[in-house]
Amino acid sequence: MTPLTIYPAIDLREGQVVRLRQGRRADSKIFTLTPQQAAEMWIEQGATWLHVVNLDGAFGEEIQQNLSALQAILSTANGQAKVQFGGGLRSNNMIDEILSLGVDRVIMGTAAVVNPALLAGVLDTYSPERIVLGIDARDGLVQVAGWEQETNLTPIALTSRFLEFGLKTIIYTNIRRDGMGSGVDIEGTQALASATNLDVIASGGVGSLADIRQVKAAGLPGVIIGRALYENKFSLSEAIKC
Repeated sequence: MTPLTIYPAIDLREGQVVRLRQGRRADSKIFTLTPQQAAEMWIEQGATWLHVVNLDGAFGEEIQQNLSALQAILSTANGQAKVQFGGGLRSNNMIDEILSLGVDRVIMGTAAVVNPALLAGVLDTYSPERIVLGIDARDGLVQVAGWEQETNLTPIALTSRFLEFGLKTIIYTNIRRDGMGSGVDIEGTQALASATNLDVIASGGVGSLADIRQVKAAGLPGVIIGRALYENKFSLSEAIKC
């Protein structure tokens, strides 16, 4: 069976750790721990990867506070855990800057839709191991710009644009499940993996250890967990043992 990687999420808004429900800005919860404390906590519990999201960048807002938070996370993770980072990465310069800070993988979502040549180019410039396609979907259609704009693309149609450029990894989020603790969209995630033959990391909806066992049983390579960990539904170390 494929080993399952658990990715604890650190979502950043104005330099603070937050969680949203279904990606809505108005429905956010701020946690008291700092981004650095969150990184320390997850690494202590056994995290080998950290999933960091620049929500301000995704919404097209000022990102300097989040970049400072990212640097603190990277300083903490230093050699102990790898970091993948996404949100608002829509230019070569921005991608270069983030990777040069020491991020192991960058996640590109909106740019893959509005500027597919950018993603194709960075897949060629960098190793495909360092570039992830982030697909956020609602009712079967890809959403962009912080999940606030709908496209007419299905996840499979979007992915097919990049197969020839060596794309290897996708993060698939069912927006209706995100932050709700109502279970992972196993069917949709598996369908994307089967259609593309790529590694598809599940995201959105984890509310219990049973949800993690379902992801593992489905043979998926990874799952991202946010709110359930911060609200102590279970510990990261328990999730890793599933």
